[in-house]
Amino acid sequence: MLARHATTRLRTALADRPVVLLHGARQTGKTTLACAVAEEVGARYVTLDDLTMLAAARGDPVGFLGGFAQPLVLDEVQRAPELLLAIKAAVDRRRAPGRFLLTGSANVPLVPRVAESLAGRMEIVPLWPFSQGEIEGTTEGFIDAAFGDAAFGDAPSALGRSSSSARLTDRVLRGGYPEAVPLASAERRRAWFDAYVTTILQRDVRDLARIEGLTELPRLLALLASRPMAQLNYADLSRGTGLPQSTLKRYFALLETVFLVRLLPPWYANIGKRLVKTPKVLLADTGLAAHLMGINAARLSQDRSLLGGLLENFVAMELVKQAGWSVDPPALYHFRTHEGDEVDLVLERRGGALVGIEVKSAATVLAADFKGLRALAKAAGRRFRRGIVLYTGTEVVPFGSNLYALPVEALWRGGAQQPEAKKAER
Repeated sequence: MLARHATTRLRTALADRPVVLLHGARQTGKTTLACAVAEEVGARYVTLDDLTMLAAARGDPVGFLGGFAQPLVLDEVQRAPELLLAIKAAVDRRRAPGRFLLTGSANVPLVPRVAESLAGRMEIVPLWPFSQGEIEGTTEGFIDAAFGDAAFGDAPSALGRSSSSARLTDRVLRGGYPEAVPLASAERRRAWFDAYVTTILQRDVRDLARIEGLTELPRLLALLASRPMAQLNYADLSRGTGLPQSTLKRYFALLETVFLVRLLPPWYANIGKRLVKTPKVLLADTGLAAHLMGINAARLSQDRSLLGGLLENFVAMELVKQAGWSVDPPALYHFRTHEGDEVDLVLERRGGALVGIEVKSAATVLAADFKGLRALAKAAGRRFRRGIVLYTGTEVVPFGSNLYALPVEALWRGGAQQPEAKKAER
């Protein structure tokens, strides 16, 4: 079992909150982590994937809870939303910390009848597929370093220059699902992803909503995967799928609820504008995205243009994961001006500090690649802390005041160091 960086946050939450929800997609390791923590605190583990347990929980939620000593771990709680009102009542009677640890393979706050049940009583801890640091056995500190005051130094890499690009492509194609990561061959990973998509769409979506035309959901998911980091355009998706926009919006909400897709809103200095402007779409895992696109390492080596969007998606999701254990977790956005200047990712902390990140699938960086970051710096003013271009090369190079080119591997290897970086040739 690889150590999960969410463990510390989970233990901390259980120490002072009566209800803690560990949620994320199926096969991200929720049950394994919940069972490990349950053993530490002597909690009883109950899974609602067991049909007998599920029937009892749905039939008499109060009696079901009353039959178990606490603390109690309830796995896949979204299958019996009736339980949440019973948990709310139990907690209101005795508000002691660590009474209930829930896990869910659906984004519970998005599920009707669930969001209101435990408001103010429950802390939510997300669990995504493995981060690269979890795979490597290190705790990433990239986000805190990017907002810090220290200069970026040379980030040491254990990979040779000739193999670095191939290894990065392999990371993108492999993704982070715990069962898919150790599979030795691309063929076995393909079989795993096939079974995974079928299970999610045929089981979890059916549990959440009764919908017609379930065969159309895989087509929509594949279409979204073919456009990683693209803006969410329902009119365009309607033309591509032949589905009305009202149906698409419902389907998309279901895909978001089961953690297959995630939205990346736009950044504006005017906070109100962020709520009404067009977001971008992320696939939760680039291994799954590449599978849905039908591409492999050989295809990427022949057509490097396919790597661009996947690499941006890969970096975005690594930052989403790292935000879960950052000292001061930032919100993630994208940036685009009316003049066409863009920044792939904007990280904003609650205090207003900003870091902009551009992602390049090329091994070289030019001064022109910082154009969007300079536009962001102008828009943000003194709130702008640093602009970074992540690229597939090996050197750390400063390109001006608080502007750096960094290898993508700096996300999980190295952070802020004091030695002076190599000067850029401009």
